[in-house]
Amino acid sequence: MSDNSTTSRNALTRRDVIKLGVAATATASIGVGECFAQSLPDPTAPAFFTREELALVDELSEMIIPTDEHSPGARAAKVAAYIDARLAEAWDDQDKGSWRAGLKLVEQLSRDMNGHPFLEASADDRVAILTRMAQNEGKPQAPEQIFFAQLKASVVHAYYTSEIGIKQEMEYKGNTYLNEFVGFDAS
Repeated sequence: MSDNSTTSRNALTRRDVIKLGVAATATASIGVGECFAQSLPDPTAPAFFTREELALVDELSEMIIPTDEHSPGARAAKVAAYIDARLAEAWDDQDKGSWRAGLKLVEQLSRDMNGHPFLEASADDRVAILTRMAQNEGKPQAPEQIFFAQLKASVVHAYYTSEIGIKQEMEYKGNTYLNEFVGFDAS
């Protein structure tokens, strides 16, 4: 009988097995959750650009469409992040390469004109660099002029397709009822 009573004392009850199963599941899910959270990408990290390149695109974008009394600028509209996301998902490596090369041109131009990186330049020096890049905007010839045309087109597209660009800058109200026709009568 003592042999049987020892077995019953050491045997697990169904309730004990369920408790152990729940504890094991909870422990495993906490561990998996921590691993999953650690594997998630940093939402503030750039998808294509380096952090330095993203900061440069952000500054250039804000200089092209600055905040004014009417509406927030390119920085508030997150234009640089939009450009970064589009380049990250671009199939054409030429687009990606031209952006990297263009940003290097900006940095080289800043070093040549001012002796230091663009983001360390004074506001006036930055404007001088952008002005030089914008020369011949209609028919760009030099590599930095070609990059400026690409940069400006991307900034304008990103800004005016953002909520800030459409609703605050352009004051678009959506489809609204017109009391009278305000267009041109072609009949």
